[in-house]
Amino acid sequence: MTEVHLRDALDTLKSTGVRITPQRHAILEYIIQSMSHPTADDIYKALEGKFPNMSVATVYNNLRVFREAGLVKELTYGDASSRFDFITNDHYHMICNSCGRIVDFHYPGLDEVEHLASHLTGFEVSSHRMEIYGTCPSCKEHSTKVQ
Repeated sequence: MTEVHLRDALDTLKSTGVRITPQRHAILEYIIQSMSHPTADDIYKALEGKFPNMSVATVYNNLRVFREAGLVKELTYGDASSRFDFITNDHYHMICNSCGRIVDFHYPGLDEVEHLASHLTGFEVSSHRMEIYGTCPSCKEHSTKVQ
């Protein structure tokens, strides 16, 4: 499935006139394969061995191109570094308070909330974002062992 996503994403970039460099291809592939919602630094560290001349600025510039093309969402959480999420479908995030891990989940019932909000307020809804915070299974297990 990730091969299909990668091919579609590359086609999207090509159709907007974006040149596909080896670094751009690798960054996009990393984001698609990663389920960790990586930061630009995470991506840079993962790929610097394969591309020793690539800079963090190159990663940021490519992420901006991907965001502008509608391929990734930039997730901002207060003071922490932005994380990047490949857009496959509408989904929400569970975020661990301890380690910062982000896990995707889908709940179609929230689509009705947009319609209700629009109806009650008169707003034209463009999007919504939901995050649920808690403790992931790994951190929960670790805290149980510590006690």
